[in-house]
Amino acid sequence: MCEKCGCQTGMGTKPKVIDVNKSLFEANEKIGEQNRHHVERMGAVAINMISSPGAGKTTLLEATADALKDSVTFGVIEGDIETEKDAQRIRAKGIPAVQLTTGGACHLDASLVHHGIHELEHIVPGGRLDIIFIENVGNLVCPAAFYLGEHKRIVMVSVPEGSDKPAKYPRAFIGSDLFVISKADLLPYFDFSVEEAISEARRLNPSIDVLIISPKSGQGMDKWLDYLSGILK
Repeated sequence: MCEKCGCQTGMGTKPKVIDVNKSLFEANEKIGEQNRHHVERMGAVAINMISSPGAGKTTLLEATADALKDSVTFGVIEGDIETEKDAQRIRAKGIPAVQLTTGGACHLDASLVHHGIHELEHIVPGGRLDIIFIENVGNLVCPAAFYLGEHKRIVMVSVPEGSDKPAKYPRAFIGSDLFVISKADLLPYFDFSVEEAISEARRLNPSIDVLIISPKSGQGMDKWLDYLSGILK
């Protein structure tokens, strides 16, 4: 038997089982805790945003930049498989942003975010921020499994996606602090049950907060800003 990989080398030899996933997750958790402490030393709180592609995470951050540019300092760590498109959109609002490209991986992990925090720290004057937003790769599955060092986790579902998403992707909601229903201005045009979405989310996570917002129309943006203000107190 190979002592390193645990493979079976002969008939009658008992295989050795190694839980690789457990080891990987434990290593990720350790780096995640380091990230959290690093963010706190910068004077900031970290918010991990997860959603399907196109749910409106970047649009919400653009609107947040417009609303808070004179009162709250924040930076963004952008996660995507390829391109710097989202980071460019954030920078165009005058907000420091670091792009992390995974090259195919469907989520950010704590190690990638660790590098992103250092990059962000270097481009921010004095290395001090109030909030670090981590915009995860668009996916409701894999990102839910990886702790990045965040203080808060936000899960977002847009109206065109359908109100069944909490039931279909439970882990994303069980592990989140806030459920954002985005693109609320489209509610009159889609068969989206706000009641179903909230009920399913709270069945999974009774303590989850819920916001219904539309950066385009401004609906719910005051409550979103109040939520961020509450985190900073």
